[in-house]
Amino acid sequence: MEIDSIQIGPVDVEEIINLRHAVLRAGLARETAYFPGDRDPRTIHLAAKHGPAIVACATVLLNQWEGRPACQLRGMAVDPGYQGHGIGKAILREVERIATENGVKILWANARAPAAEFYRKHGWELVSEQFEIPTAGPHFKMVRMLG
Repeated sequence: MEIDSIQIGPVDVEEIINLRHAVLRAGLARETAYFPGDRDPRTIHLAAKHGPAIVACATVLLNQWEGRPACQLRGMAVDPGYQGHGIGKAILREVERIATENGVKILWANARAPAAEFYRKHGWELVSEQFEIPTAGPHFKMVRMLG
């Protein structure tokens, strides 16, 4: 599969909820895949499409980090059959572009422990000890400074 055949762009939350549920909330009720802020008009939902299929997603919320303007990355998921092909990296680049376009220099996320190394490879820093999110398992707070 060529990364060039993947198109990344903004979508409505309803278009990504099935993938978010399958990858991030498997075994839980579908409504647990909806997050606070999903319906905020400033929130941007991204989908990576391979043809008509949504194969990855992420949500960008305008938020704060330690009292400073920031973008929070939430709900990033890549279909397991598409992992390892650079799609996650391409989504992170788009998230950085969106933050920069909004004058934001800080990105942050509660990253799942198994994904922490992926984020570190792409310039994110661990800024917390591991903590537990009851419905999602072990996480770390991670930050990426832009510019």
